[in-house]
Amino acid sequence: MNYILMNKYLQIAERWFVILSLIFYSSGPLPLILSGGAGQGIDEETVVSIDYTLPQTIFFINYLISLFLLIIRWRKATYTLSKEPTIWLLMVIALISVFWSFNPQLTRPRSIALAGTSLFGLYVASRFSIREQIKLLGWSFGIIVVMSFLLAIIIPYYGTMASGIHAGAWRGIYVHKNVLGKIMGLSGIVFVLLSLDTKQKRWYPLVGLGLSFCLLFLSKSSSAMINFLTAIGTIPLYNTLRWRYHFMIPTIIATVIVGGGLSLWLNENSAMLLGSIGKDPTLTGRTEMWPFIMEMIWKQPWLGYGYSAFWNDWDSPGAYVWYAARWTSPNSHNGFLDLWLDFGLVGLIIFLLGFLQTSLRGLKYIRVDKYWASFWGLLYLTYLMLGNLTESSLVARNDIFWLLYITISFSLAINSSKTDEMSIQKS
Repeated sequence: MNYILMNKYLQIAERWFVILSLIFYSSGPLPLILSGGAGQGIDEETVVSIDYTLPQTIFFINYLISLFLLIIRWRKATYTLSKEPTIWLLMVIALISVFWSFNPQLTRPRSIALAGTSLFGLYVASRFSIREQIKLLGWSFGIIVVMSFLLAIIIPYYGTMASGIHAGAWRGIYVHKNVLGKIMGLSGIVFVLLSLDTKQKRWYPLVGLGLSFCLLFLSKSSSAMINFLTAIGTIPLYNTLRWRYHFMIPTIIATVIVGGGLSLWLNENSAMLLGSIGKDPTLTGRTEMWPFIMEMIWKQPWLGYGYSAFWNDWDSPGAYVWYAARWTSPNSHNGFLDLWLDFGLVGLIIFLLGFLQTSLRGLKYIRVDKYWASFWGLLYLTYLMLGNLTESSLVARNDIFWLLYITISFSLAINSSKTDEMSIQKS
């Protein structure tokens, strides 16, 4: 009896370890607290002087606990790891890029942090099913939503953008309103799936969805809002994958034709549409910066500049882009360009192959699984791709977006393998 009770408590502790870790990997709330509310319009020296020892220590503890939990379940961990080689190939490139990195002193610790983040993602994928992962995400986002509302209402200097061009926009427990927007878009997707799958106590995911949408609106992050609505809008399209082939194929063909025409119309009227939502055609200088980035990419196209070594200071390669574009962007504002800068064309191809394979597995999973949770993989990949057209959060250390990509890739690989084994046994 004591063993059963102890095992129950350990399982509860394990789930809370994941929930709290997910909140921390979402970049809140510790960075905001340590910055003293610094953000848009606050003196840059205040941001630079922040001591990140505490969050780095917490991340390191997370890596160690994840490694320990993987070791005690080493058979399942090695089985999971073997199912998606593109992940560990990227980790190898990141770690050995220290040998050709422009700044090996930065690449070394940051690549180790990336590997640590990946360990936690591997642990979650090997320990919990996709349905369990969504429930854990629901708890994490629920806590984030409540904390964001409380902080914005009780201490508005912290919970909202205090000054600058975004003054008044909500940022919740994050340092910037765009971070809140991205996280709430993700939260909304999770609560949509939970509300569709939950038969009892459906009020909880519906309330979570409503509050997430309110925070997304209050963040005034138009890109995150568009990405969220687009991702949710693909649910009916993905649902056609469950239809019989003679209904599914004509529907998909018609959707592609309509989508292609809409894409051409959007391309021709992009300036007007961007202006209607308060955006300039250059996406706040992003498109003007990208040609200079491509110029730097072609100087070291194959292996890049080393992981996280391009954008640093005025002595880094990124300084050329800053001088040319006349603004100090922290990244390319495009995840695929930053991946190319960090890993070169070799790493970019490996990632795209893995992304394509995971997407195909996601399509397959929708067809064989009856729950709405099976849509999570494709919806997340859609949201991730859309977000990285104008922001950069693909292969990022200590970041929830890379973490979730890992868990989804490994989880879908495991499910695909099990489905193939069952098909072989039936035949």
